[in-house]
Amino acid sequence: MTEPSPTEHHHAHVVVHPVTSDGVGRQFRRVDILGTQVGKAYTLQDVTEFCRRAGLDTLDFEAYDLVQWIGGGPDVWEQMS
Repeated sequence: MTEPSPTEHHHAHVVVHPVTSDGVGRQFRRVDILGTQVGKAYTLQDVTEFCRRAGLDTLDFEAYDLVQWIGGGPDVWEQMS
């Protein structure tokens, strides 16, 4: 399975992008909700908070039709070497 390009449309309500570095050593995953970038998640709790603020507080992170994890699932928070 190939990952969509950054410009490709996502069908999930929440898209969690691959881990990247902020340039000062902290790693995060960009989070989009309903097509809008909502912030940088440094932990799964950050994703949970973004979802809560968007009114998706009962979202099942394992429901792949609702949440798309690119570059690893909810347990991946560090770049692979």
